Amino acid sequence: MDKKTKKDKKQAQTVTGGPGGTTKKIKLKEYEQEMFKLHAELVKLQFWAQETGARVIVIFEGRDAAGKGGVIKRITERVNPRIFRTVALPAPTEREKTQMYMQRYLAHYPAGGEIVIFDRSWYNRAGVERVMGFTSEAKCKRFLELVPTFEKYIVDAGIILVKYWFEVGMEEQTRRFKQRIEDPRKPWKLSPMDLEAHRRWYDFSRARDEMFAATDSEHAPWHVVKSDNKRRARLNCISHLLSLIPYKDLPQKKVKLPPRQKSDGYQPSQHPYRYIPEKF
Repeated sequence: MDKKTKKDKKQAQTVTGGPGGTTKKIKLKEYEQEMFKLHAELVKLQFWAQETGARVIVIFEGRDAAGKGGVIKRITERVNPRIFRTVALPAPTEREKTQMYMQRYLAHYPAGGEIVIFDRSWYNRAGVERVMGFTSEAKCKRFLELVPTFEKYIVDAGIILVKYWFEVGMEEQTRRFKQRIEDPRKPWKLSPMDLEAHRRWYDFSRARDEMFAATDSEHAPWHVVKSDNKRRARLNCISHLLSLIPYKDLPQKKVKLPPRQKSDGYQPSQHPYRYIPEKF
């Protein structure tokens, strides 16, 4: 194979990423510079939400290992967790199974000045519950019929509702699963459910397509994030989220650091503090 052919093949592998988009790398320095700007805008959004009493719900859905968690971490790492609340509900308890399906999600809806991020949401019914057989087809069909009306009530109540689906390519998902297997920091990210989801790629594809067809409405559309490249997905998603919310840069009082108080004769304690060993 000549040099040109090798170069073309390498470029094809780097640039094309199937349904999950490009896998072309973005330099770390460029990524950090752009993320710094986005973090500053998220802080402005936080102040705006507090001042106006805005209520926001952001839903993150997608296949396992699609990169939802990484984006949520980037959104929340520089803002107040009391304003940006992340909700990642476990499997329902026996009591919750007897409630109306939406009931346990409603308890986490935002009050004024709050932005709630659902790391998976009521769409579990149309995805994992359906594919894995945790709910009946009749219940799933009924859910898909009712969701657009339910979400219309949310929007009509003045809540900003944003729905994201993270689309990762088949090969990239497999690569990420293998990485989790080999990385001693990530075994907790591999449950039997995750492995089964990897096997049932096409079952999840069919479930996704039916979910989109039934619930991609004008008042609550689905926004698809191509996530084969994690850095690009994070930047694109956060930038898009900010574009959907009509926040403003509100004037803030300039912070002035006050001088320290005088000791008034106080002497530091002679208590034998138990300092930890300095190994590093």
